[in-house]
Amino acid sequence: MSPLSKWLTLSGRRIAAACVRQHASLTTELIENMDKKATWDRFYAESSSKTTSFKNFEWFFGFDAVQDFIMSLLQTKPHPDAVLQVLDMGCGTSALGPCIYKHSPLPVRVTCADISPIAVRLMQEDVLARAIQPQNLSSQLEFVELDCTQLHKHYSPHSVDLIVDKGTTDALLRSKEGKGKAGLVLKQCLKVLRSSGSLLQFSDEDPDARLLWLETEAQEQGVMAADVGVQEVGELRGVCYYCYQVTPRPRV
Repeated sequence: MSPLSKWLTLSGRRIAAACVRQHASLTTELIENMDKKATWDRFYAESSSKTTSFKNFEWFFGFDAVQDFIMSLLQTKPHPDAVLQVLDMGCGTSALGPCIYKHSPLPVRVTCADISPIAVRLMQEDVLARAIQPQNLSSQLEFVELDCTQLHKHYSPHSVDLIVDKGTTDALLRSKEGKGKAGLVLKQCLKVLRSSGSLLQFSDEDPDARLLWLETEAQEQGVMAADVGVQEVGELRGVCYYCYQVTPRPRV
């Protein structure tokens, strides 16, 4: 078994195990079908049916673990007086997007997008119930049902400043039929990002595997369309996590 195949197998089990503690019937379905809308509809429906009070579900870790990565990057964006376009891609029921909206001192328009309408509805209801107030009064927050292989249906080319991916690409890469979709998602991200924009992928994948995949998938006609870098986020419950930053190269 190759190192990449071994990582995919072990990490798929880790992701499933994190969910299965509360959703025992989803074990096999999660491992093999994390690229399918029906899987996540079932997952979030089962989640919400087992409790009377809403609770965010966080892949890997919460906002606090990556706040510095995100906020420091937003501070470097040009035109600080303009509203920055931020996408939480494959948001699920994570508090990540709402936390960016709440804590950003710069004006942001945060779009939390997920393929599951159930996840989108749960998040809309929770935000309305809690009446979250942003630090910057010009900031905006929205939740949309969106297949992230089709970002062009929601965004114009070169219009987004920051895309945050916490586990979405990992879920696609680890599913039985999702590897092609993962590459398509990356290409869609590069199309909608501004030349000054960035994609942040938070993952537990080893840099030797993820950097090679990113550099391969970011090519257009054999030419690199983006610069790729990595920083260590830290270790949690014995697992080391990384932040992969993908920045489009200037278009000629």
